[in-house]
Amino acid sequence: MTQGERQGRHEESHGAALGSRLNWLRAAVLGANDGVVSTAGLVVGVAGASAERSTLLTAGLAGLLAGSMSMAAGEYVSVNTQRDAEKAALAVERRELREDPEAELDELTRLLAARGLSREVAREAAEQLTARDALRAHADVELGIDPDALTNPWHAAWASFLAFTAGALLPLLAIVLPPESARLVVTVCSVLAALVLTGWTSARLGGAPPGRAVLRNVAGGAAAMAITYAVGTLLGATGAA
Repeated sequence: MTQGERQGRHEESHGAALGSRLNWLRAAVLGANDGVVSTAGLVVGVAGASAERSTLLTAGLAGLLAGSMSMAAGEYVSVNTQRDAEKAALAVERRELREDPEAELDELTRLLAARGLSREVAREAAEQLTARDALRAHADVELGIDPDALTNPWHAAWASFLAFTAGALLPLLAIVLPPESARLVVTVCSVLAALVLTGWTSARLGGAPPGRAVLRNVAGGAAAMAITYAVGTLLGATGAA
């Protein structure tokens, strides 16, 4: 392998790894954000109906466990479905390469030409990529899949579980640790500060301006807490809670 080929492969691997890490980081930030908002809405709503610390702790823990398990299960199913689809697509490519390699070479040439290469250069590139690793070439160019980097559903499930749990712990601790007189203020301020951080982080990771993302995130969280608190207060006042 020439120095240029080694450098190209290194850059491709580095770019793919970086993209994968960024995707995982964005998912972790969004999972933590979900944990903050959903648990904050729950405990603030219960706080509107009851001042009992044990009641708030029970509701918060139940919300944390239910939310984290739901996130983990959903992510596991989703990633498993995606992984099965990717494996099925790779199996089709293996069969087509085995049964009709010339047609697959022509297809790869057309795909590369569609990306802006001249027909001659596209053909030469297709032949070189096929000689090196035909399946990887088709998986990358045609399917957008790295055969050696299929997402692990267990990793995704655990990441979602831990991210949601980390986010949910903030409003849970904020509502049960302070004295009753400061409980609501501490929780609201802590949650809004966390939402500023997660909104800013998710925007920066996605390359978007953070201002609007932060505003949307904070407004959504504030609205959730206000609505659930109003409902909890109403239920508490009417004796329904």
